Amino acid sequence: MPSRRDPPVILRDMRQDEYDAYTARREAEYADSLAGSLPPDAAKEKARQDHAEFLPQGLATERQRLLIAEDDAGHVVGTAWVGLEEPRTRTTEIAWLYDIRVEERRRRSGYARAILTAVEALARDAGASRLGLNVFGHNRPAIALYETSGYEVTTQQMVKRLR
Repeated sequence: MPSRRDPPVILRDMRQDEYDAYTARREAEYADSLAGSLPPDAAKEKARQDHAEFLPQGLATERQRLLIAEDDAGHVVGTAWVGLEEPRTRTTEIAWLYDIRVEERRRRSGYARAILTAVEALARDAGASRLGLNVFGHNRPAIALYETSGYEVTTQQMVKRLR
């Protein structure tokens, strides 16, 4: 049986209007994902604070790349945010994938893996020998993508609701 090839993607830097829309959507989705472990107002505040901490100059933040992924016809298929240093230690040996997403109408078509592969190449070209990331435990499709792409669990957090 022939192996499936991922579709080609091209990464380019976000424009300001794309960044503004991306930031609003990402903060809302991030706050929603935190709602299981934080009250809604605290989740929104954490999302706002994290954005301010990691992207203090927005698109101009040094060593942060906010990217648009396009197919070979120039249509937007997704986005990615990669830091060219590890967020805690600031070592450039490890790049950090903060976010990757595929436009809903383009999901289940190989674009997530294609974007991930392109981000890995970008990080490698910037001098990183590893790419790290966090993934929420409830995001089974992303976990499967990372596992089948060779990523390994290095830390794990767990929670249990107490009633």
